[in-house]
Amino acid sequence: MINQDENAAHDAAVNTKSANAGLENFDWESYAEDAIYSKDQRSELETMYNQTLSTIGENEVVEGTVIAMTKREVFINIGYKSEGVVSISEFRYNPELKVGEKVEVYVENPEDKKGQLVLSHKKARALRSWDRVNSALEKDEIIKGYIKCRTKGGMIVDVFGIEAFLPGSQIDVKPIRDYDIFVGKTMEFKVVKINQEYKNVVVSHKALIEAELEQQKKEIIAKLEKGQVLEGTVKNITSYGVFIDLGGVDGLIHITDLSWGRVNHPEEVVQLDQKLNVVILDFDDSKKRIALGLKQLTSHPWDSLDTNLKVGDVVKGKVVVIADYGAFVEIAPGVEGLIHVSEMSWSQHLRSAQEFLKVGDTVDAQILTLDRDERKMSLGMKQLKNDPWDKIEERYPVGSKHAAKVRNFTTFGVFVEIEEGVDGLIHISDLSWTKKIKHPAEFTTVGAEIEVVVLEIDKENRRLSLGHKQLEENPWDVFETLFTVDSVHEGTITDIFDKGAVVALQYGVEGFVTPKHLVKEDGSQAKVDEKLEFKVIEFNKAAKRIILSHSRIFEDDKKVDDKGEKKSKASTTQKAVKKLKANLEKTTLGDISELAALKSELEENQKKDDSKAND
Repeated sequence: MINQDENAAHDAAVNTKSANAGLENFDWESYAEDAIYSKDQRSELETMYNQTLSTIGENEVVEGTVIAMTKREVFINIGYKSEGVVSISEFRYNPELKVGEKVEVYVENPEDKKGQLVLSHKKARALRSWDRVNSALEKDEIIKGYIKCRTKGGMIVDVFGIEAFLPGSQIDVKPIRDYDIFVGKTMEFKVVKINQEYKNVVVSHKALIEAELEQQKKEIIAKLEKGQVLEGTVKNITSYGVFIDLGGVDGLIHITDLSWGRVNHPEEVVQLDQKLNVVILDFDDSKKRIALGLKQLTSHPWDSLDTNLKVGDVVKGKVVVIADYGAFVEIAPGVEGLIHVSEMSWSQHLRSAQEFLKVGDTVDAQILTLDRDERKMSLGMKQLKNDPWDKIEERYPVGSKHAAKVRNFTTFGVFVEIEEGVDGLIHISDLSWTKKIKHPAEFTTVGAEIEVVVLEIDKENRRLSLGHKQLEENPWDVFETLFTVDSVHEGTITDIFDKGAVVALQYGVEGFVTPKHLVKEDGSQAKVDEKLEFKVIEFNKAAKRIILSHSRIFEDDKKVDDKGEKKSKASTTQKAVKKLKANLEKTTLGDISELAALKSELEENQKKDDSKAND
């Protein structure tokens, strides 16, 4: 019994000791946190878990997979313990992004304060963009880009995060009229130029379609034939013509082939995007140039011109072109006639057509020539007016006086116009009775009014000989009796030159003195502006010339014996001159009646002197 009890006590003690030992090893902390695994077990499990995740570092570019998308965010799995979130705006260059697509992202932070993985697709693109752009240029790759905005001369395109330039001419093969419609679009491009120094990139969308169009052009040109009629669309309008899209190849309608009539600008005939039929006039295989025509699809207006129209008929038309030599008048669409400037007026003066007409004027004209084969017509305007030379003798008889207008000068005279078409010449010798005129410009001016007398009519050459001085009586008839040889007159020297001097006498008459006759009694030489007495030694009425001498006055007194008689005659002449001065002080050429009275008085005095001498 004792042994049994001892054994039982011993077993109980052993069990109690084992129980106490188990309680000492129990993880009461884990039990309090309701944890399933111990720290060691947890550490072991975490190690195993981490081995299944990707190893990433901050500021690293990795590839991830799009696992979800919302309107604002894109969720990307890069094999890390949590997914990263990227703003969808970073993918606007690729609107076709979808779940399951592989993208590159930049790890900004493996775990922020909230334990979130922070990624950036934009930065990933930027880090690799320059290499990718260069690679695209080298390999002639087609890349995608997002058109961000307009700029001067083109557009700004986001390519791999780089802002590239898209020239306006490289957007399409067709001219772009509205650039704004491309903003916000994603398109395919080719990199055509890179400036490594300034990091500038130029892209082109046009380059993608040019190769295809080139093949289309070859196929179209191979099928072309002269005279073939095709439908096309107005692609571009210039001042010299219209470019037509024939479905992949362009042709040009020159402005002269748009209409049979005159066209100032192609916009008068066609408009952009208009569809029309054209005919092929010519084409060049090598240069791929196609000449088109529009007017050739209609019959020539000359073919339908009134068959009854003939030379002499009067037509009405519109001035479409003005040149110095004449005006082109359209009498029907596509039918023009030329009015030469010489047929605009009966005037013989060379003038410009602009003085008579301007573009847009409506005029009546007579057909002068008509050539239907050559499609040429000449017209005249002056033929609708009476020719002023038909009855010139009745309208402008010799001796009649008229007012005229100075048109131009020559060294020998003045051309004047009495009326349109009636011209005349005043010879320089017929301008003045007394003035020695070297050039007509000394006497009158172009455009001035001048009174004339008809001296002669040259109907064949349509020219009148006119005079101006003939409006007054010839004062030299009076001067002939006044400035007789040996008569003495007071005069003023106005000019001295090598051959002599010019002396201004009364009544506006000039005399000439040779140098030896300018010597005064004291031996000195007369000077300009000096007033002296002069003796007439020659009077030529036909040549209107008076030769004078100052020296003769005292020389003759010494040489002639009958001094008393000579002095008496000189005294008589001097008294007559002084009397004339008193009666006709400041007489002008206009005072012809006074000169005539003077002549009568001198003749009367001469008769009295002769009567006394006879007694």
